[in-house]
Amino acid sequence: MKLILAEKPSVSKNIADALKIKNRQDGYFEGNGYIVTWAFGHLLQLNDAKDYDEKMATWKLENFPFIPSKFQYKVKSDSKNKDKPDRGAEKQLKIIHRLMKRSDVDTIISACDYDREGQLIGDSIIYNLRTEKEVYRLLLNEWTPKEVLNGLENLRSNKELRPLQDAGVSRQWADWLIGINLTSVATLKYQKGKGKALNIGRVLLPTLKIIYDRDKEIETFVPENYYKLQATFLTENGSSYLGAYIENREEKFKSEQYLKELEEQINGKTAIIADKKVQKKKEYPPFLFNLSNLQGYITSKYKGWTADKVLKVAQSLYEKKYITYPRTASIALEESLISKTEKVVNLLAADLPFKEEVKFFSSKRIFDNKKVESHSAIIPTYVLPKRLSQEEQQVYEAIKNRLLMQFMPVAEVEETKIITSINLLELKGSFITKGKVQLVEGWKKIEKIQSKDVMLPMVQVGEEVFTSDAVTTTHTTQPPKEHTEKTLLRLMETCGKNFDAENEEDVLTILSGFSIGTPATRAETIKKLKDIGYIEAKNKNLVCTDLGRRIVDTFPIKDLFNLDFTGKLEKDLYDMEKGQFSKKQFLQMISNFTSSAVETIKNEADVIIQEVTDAKQTTEVLGKCPVCGHSVVEGKKGFGCSNWKNGCKFVIWKNDKFLATMKKKPTKTMVKHLLKNGKAPVKGLVSKKGNKFDAMMKYEKNQDNEYFSWKMEFPE
Repeated sequence: MKLILAEKPSVSKNIADALKIKNRQDGYFEGNGYIVTWAFGHLLQLNDAKDYDEKMATWKLENFPFIPSKFQYKVKSDSKNKDKPDRGAEKQLKIIHRLMKRSDVDTIISACDYDREGQLIGDSIIYNLRTEKEVYRLLLNEWTPKEVLNGLENLRSNKELRPLQDAGVSRQWADWLIGINLTSVATLKYQKGKGKALNIGRVLLPTLKIIYDRDKEIETFVPENYYKLQATFLTENGSSYLGAYIENREEKFKSEQYLKELEEQINGKTAIIADKKVQKKKEYPPFLFNLSNLQGYITSKYKGWTADKVLKVAQSLYEKKYITYPRTASIALEESLISKTEKVVNLLAADLPFKEEVKFFSSKRIFDNKKVESHSAIIPTYVLPKRLSQEEQQVYEAIKNRLLMQFMPVAEVEETKIITSINLLELKGSFITKGKVQLVEGWKKIEKIQSKDVMLPMVQVGEEVFTSDAVTTTHTTQPPKEHTEKTLLRLMETCGKNFDAENEEDVLTILSGFSIGTPATRAETIKKLKDIGYIEAKNKNLVCTDLGRRIVDTFPIKDLFNLDFTGKLEKDLYDMEKGQFSKKQFLQMISNFTSSAVETIKNEADVIIQEVTDAKQTTEVLGKCPVCGHSVVEGKKGFGCSNWKNGCKFVIWKNDKFLATMKKKPTKTMVKHLLKNGKAPVKGLVSKKGNKFDAMMKYEKNQDNEYFSWKMEFPE
């Protein structure tokens, strides 16, 4: 009997389906020679400092740095009470342990995600529960039945994955050491009041610094005027075209007077077509998606999306077998996937109105082992979705379209460049005109990408034209734009370097390990920066808050803001995965850094970065519950009974659908009236025809069930 441990219940269901196991027990599937069980991501977490030493239960500067001689694990904490273990995790661990000890189980297979985090999740459970049985690894890029069965035929010994485990453990322990020590010491040193903490993290701070630097660039930007000269030329047959004056390859000039003088000289003069170049150019489709590019594409195209949300939706599609592994940095596919990809492409193209234009072929632009790191780019699987939510549809369509684009004809444009010189004038420059016409739409058909054609009249070299008008225009330099999630993800991926993803050398540099975080953690980092109040979103833009600025200005450990420092740590972990860097060396370096940083902070001057008021918020009681008599209070989503934990279901939802039909939402005043008088006057309700009216609203319990319904009375 073989025991398979999956990372999530949904993945274990995919494995069980592939093995045709119908028998589900409490916490596992069993049948056909296999037991398939699951985790819920991390079931174990590292011990808190106070678990090692009681004195660490209270934060005191003299107790830091705190570096355990040996790291230990415990059941992950309950989300609502950090001092208690999560009951679901505790129960599932016991089930896994019991299954591992079964006498008929001779082999254990870790089927967690094929990355260092997945390795850590599986190994922390299996080895902390202790087993002498042989452990193997199921390494898959998708959870389709064919891949699962094929993967089970090609298992690898888990011992071979030791470098991946080392990298996962080192990342976890390093983040614990830096996070626990520096967050605690920074909070003690720079915060007044209790109840919150100043979060300090290896990936948080350099990401914050990227946004801080852009904000500073915008603030210190001094706009300057510059000038352009543009002329209109008439041909003999009455056609016209515009030309921009360019001198020494420069189109923008600081002197308005200089251009005004040129303007006077050339107005009404004849000119000659000095040169004309016509070039046909090929436009290739953008590369296949990795996670960062997918997040950037979706967040910039659709409103209301964040990088974190894109990852969650993509993860859902992956677990439903519709796409390949999403947490990838690669923009190409492994060469071994050529025949499989051909089948997927043919399947996806079958219903397209231009399916005859989709022709599969193999090219290094798409299939290249050098451009693949651990996981190939994200593409659909052969399992076609039957029903998707709107959000899943948007992400799936983007991934599907990006794959199909690769096998459509290359788009072609014709670019024309005309150089016009003024007769009888010895100008230092000349007038340049550029035009562009789309000859072949090609892959742009898939997303209906419109090209802006700039048509030019037919002119020949040596032809004489007339300068009918010349105008000097004033322009102002613009500050750099605030970061969006798309631009921030790009800089995190490239460790602050502005690379061109179409350049092969740049692609390989991205894959060499220098980055801020990993594809899997970048979205989480941005979300956390928002949650802890260091940055905020303004529409699609990200900016520093006052607190975030004070952190950057005051916190003395400047290495943590340095992109190269953090990129080097990520590079070390990357090399560790390859067996090229020592776990012991890495952790010693982190320990030394942490100890040194703690001492530096202790010796700094006392400054207040954050002041926390400990005034307790009093919850306003709006009235008595009509069901049980307890207090009704306001919550995030509604006005409900405070006795809900004991089963009282009285609530008035803030997004109440009945009131929404009349363009109204319940207010505190309305709820107070209802609870005190049994009814509340409401003004400005809107009828289906758009007319406004007033009514007396009642919220009464239904006779045949425990729910409440609205009733209206109209004043005479």
